[in-house]
This record gives sequence, C-alpha cells and structure tokens, in this order.
Amino acid sequence: MAEKWSFLQDQDVLDFNRDIERYHLGPLWHAIPDLMKHQPEPHAQAYLWKYSLLEKKLMEATQIFTPDRGGERRAIYLQNPGLNYRKPWGWASTTQTLYAAVQLILPGETAPSHRHVQNALRFVMEGEGAYTIVQGERIFMERGDFLTTPNGFWHGHGHPGTKPMIWMDCLDIPTIYFLGGTFFDPYPERLQEPEVPDNYSAQRYEGGMVRPISDRYPKKAPLAAYKWKRTHEALEGLSRFEPDPYDGYAVEYINPSTGETACPTIASWMQKLPKGFHTKAHRHTHASIYHVFEGSGYTIINGVRFDWEKGDFFVVPNWAWHEHVAEEDSYLFSTNDLPILEKFGLEREEAFENNNGHQTVTGEFTPVLG
Repeated sequence: MAEKWSFLQDQDVLDFNRDIERYHLGPLWHAIPDLMKHQPEPHAQAYLWKYSLLEKKLMEATQIFTPDRGGERRAIYLQNPGLNYRKPWGWASTTQTLYAAVQLILPGETAPSHRHVQNALRFVMEGEGAYTIVQGERIFMERGDFLTTPNGFWHGHGHPGTKPMIWMDCLDIPTIYFLGGTFFDPYPERLQEPEVPDNYSAQRYEGGMVRPISDRYPKKAPLAAYKWKRTHEALEGLSRFEPDPYDGYAVEYINPSTGETACPTIASWMQKLPKGFHTKAHRHTHASIYHVFEGSGYTIINGVRFDWEKGDFFVVPNWAWHEHVAEEDSYLFSTNDLPILEKFGLEREEAFENNNGHQTVTGEFTPVLG
C-alpha cells in the first residue's frame, strides 16, 4: 500500500500541488488519505478534571466576576487539550462536538435571561435554593436534578436561597459554531418574569411515565425538570435485574411527548455501577462527558487508567476503548453526541474481544492540580 502512494512525493506531483494552491485549489489525490481515514482518529483527548480544582477556581471567580459586571454567566468550561488549536477560544470544545462547564450562582444573584440557537441542558451538582426560569416557568433546582433548555427558549437564573449552587452545563456550542449558524438574543428586561406557577411542568408530570393527554402530540420540552428522586427510583428498579455488561444500570432522559432524547442534539444518561462492578470494554463513534455524581472508581480509556471520585469530570473521546470499575456504589451522569451521530448515520459500536473483554493497563493519568 505504501508503494501505491509513493508517487505523491514525485517532484512533478509536488510542483503541481503548489501550482494549484495559488488559485485556492486543492489536490484530492494528496488529501484523501488524511481526510478519509479507515476509522475515526479524533483530535479530542481522554482527560479528567478534578472537582477540587473546579470548585476552587469557581470560588476564586466570585471575587473578580459577578453577573452585574456583565459576561452573562459565572461559568468555567472544560477545554479539551487536544482541541486548543481551534480559534477562537478552542471553540469551547470539551469533545469534538460538545461544550461542558461548571457554573456557580451565589445567594442574592441573578443571571440575565437570554436565548440562543444552541441546545442546552444542566445537571445540578451542589446546593439548593436557586431557580432557573425557562419560557416563563420558574423551576427551583435541587441536587441531582436534570434540566433541559432547547434552542430558542428564553432562560435565566435567580437565587433567593441561602447556599451557593453549582451545576454542570452542556451545550452543542462547537457543533453550531462549526456549522456557522449561531444566533444570540438578550432578554429586553434582564430577567424574565414568571408566566405560570412555579415548577409547573414537574407538577404536570408527577405521575412519572404517564403524560397529560394534551402532550400526546410532540412538544419541544413538555417537561423542563427531571427530579433526582424519580431518576434514583428508576435505577433502583432496574437494579433488580442483570446489569448491562458495558454500562451497568443506565437510564436515558427522554422527551415524554416524543420518546426521543430530552435534548434534540445531546443525549443524557444516569448510570449506577454497584461496588466492585467492572464493565467490559467497548468503543463507539459517539463521545461522552462524564460527571461523577456519587462514588469513586476508575475508567480505563485506551489502556490508560483514570481514577475518579465524587464531583470529577472526564471525557471518553469517540472510538476510544473504555471500561469502568466502581470501588463503591457509584452514580455517573453523562452526556454524549449520539443524536448527532445517528442523524448522519455514523454511529457504530464494537466490543473488545481480548482478555475476556478487559484492556491491559499501560499507564495512569495524572490530573493537573496547580
């Protein structure tokens, strides 16, 4: 095969390549081996961010940044080191396609309402007493809650409570930036006022997996908040049966009026890994961002061991071998770009066949702690 492509280094080929570049043209014969690989070779790297560092930096940010000074949100995003070359701002890329951040709001603060074409979701990590207001619905958030904000919805935050609140944001910012379709609008009156009772959609769906008959036709976001209590109950019910060998006990947040992912471009899962459970390794085309909601353990990604504990974040790039080991009962919240891959017909999955499905550890990741 190497001999087949050796002519590309002949002088007449190189001279012609340089000649057509002057006219903003390109030689497919030279480009195709790099552009059309036999399998994915993502630029995103496997990486892990410690919560101790994230929390420290968020608290430092409270001394120099407040929503009143501008800047919309006190949020620090997780920049994948393999994607730093993207300009500007590394496209805020945690994976090839998704952005993730940690956001902090203090008691007494408000973050102004705005809307954008990016789809957004959040998972509440710590605290109590704060709310988000989405399309006129004020939703008070609690630890473990999952919330979704589809593109084009007005949303802002306020905190009449007494304890700081921290949550994870995930948006499809890199995808929208790449496609060149971004739009953003600030709300005229800073923070939108309520138009329906507080926690309106959660009250409408207190029955769980039954829905109001008015929602039998598709809606963008009929349920704005998915409470941790119900998610935990679902996982406990699933735990009575055999776990999935690759993901343990896992559930997906869905739109109850369509049965599809709760967020159109971002899938979100919560999984339980019982103490001592060791998943088998596999890989898939979609990339995942994990947050350790509870527990401790480690994940082996392409042979490298990543140790994690409560609060940490880590990334599994697309087409990377990975397996999880729980050292205590653990709950992992994750987001991924599976809906995007599926829309393009690109999703593939492959099981690791050697060594009874387990990788050999060839190294250990050392986090940057400052």
